[in-house]
Amino acid sequence: QVQLVESGGGLVQAGGSLRLSCAASGRTSSTYTMGWFRQAPGKERTFVAAIGWNPGRVLYEDFVKGRFIISRDNAKNTVYLQMNSLKPEDTATYYCAATRGIPGSGLSRYDYWGQGTQVTVSS
Repeated sequence: QVQLVESGGGLVQAGGSLRLSCAASGRTSSTYTMGWFRQAPGKERTFVAAIGWNPGRVLYEDFVKGRFIISRDNAKNTVYLQMNSLKPEDTATYYCAATRGIPGSGLSRYDYWGQGTQVTVSS
């Protein structure tokens, strides 16, 4: 079992930045691929970014490329999502997820999920 706890969400103005954190606990959690997803009210949960246990392997959804950066600190069992140049359309609940597989965008690929952290971007 892997437990995931997100933090770092909040209210920010358009153009601002936030850094989300996801602390993982549980056996061998540092060897899992970690992903970030988001879900806006009334919409489906969608992929944002993922990073393999080898931090050189990363994957981003097109709408965040150049603005968001995913990283991880295996010594701290923590994955981060640095979000820059935020837009009102980035408003959503952001979820951290973990899988033993390689980085991918499909929700069903991920076995463990956090409770989410709310990000609100005002215009």
